Amino acid sequence: MTGKPGAGQTRGGLVRSLIDRFGHLVREMSKFATVGGFAFLVDFAIFNVLTTQGVERITAKTISTVIAATFAFLGNRFWTWRHRQRSHPAREYALFFFFNAVGLGITVACLGISYYGLGSIWPAVFQTRLADNIASYVVGTGFATLFRFWSYRRFVFVEAGTPPVPDVDPDRRA
Repeated sequence: MTGKPGAGQTRGGLVRSLIDRFGHLVREMSKFATVGGFAFLVDFAIFNVLTTQGVERITAKTISTVIAATFAFLGNRFWTWRHRQRSHPAREYALFFFFNAVGLGITVACLGISYYGLGSIWPAVFQTRLADNIASYVVGTGFATLFRFWSYRRFVFVEAGTPPVPDVDPDRRA
């Protein structure tokens, strides 16, 4: 048989190399998605119970997101990124909720644009429970999830060996 020797090995080597290089990221994303899936169910259930009870949509979404975010923080800290360096718990919690608030803003903006913006033009379509759920949980959560994964991984649950805050020791200045 003629041809380049090792062509099959190169393909296998490439796959192995990609797995070695990005396998940890895939595992982190899978765990993040699992925690997020459970938090999503908590958020979804609480939002719909509150709106059924007459709570205004934006208020209900804010309450449901805060409760779900607390669940997500615990899941991500103690499962998704348990292998990463721990900094002060108050720092992690504060940063987590700061970035989660930005994610909430993204989600609420999608809901608001749908219900109040597009709903003022087509109320029969965009001022329905189905439209609220699609705007909030499909569009809003999709954009917010991408932002949250990036920000939690980059700023909250830092890579082992990476100082979370620059070391500023006045006695060490030259």
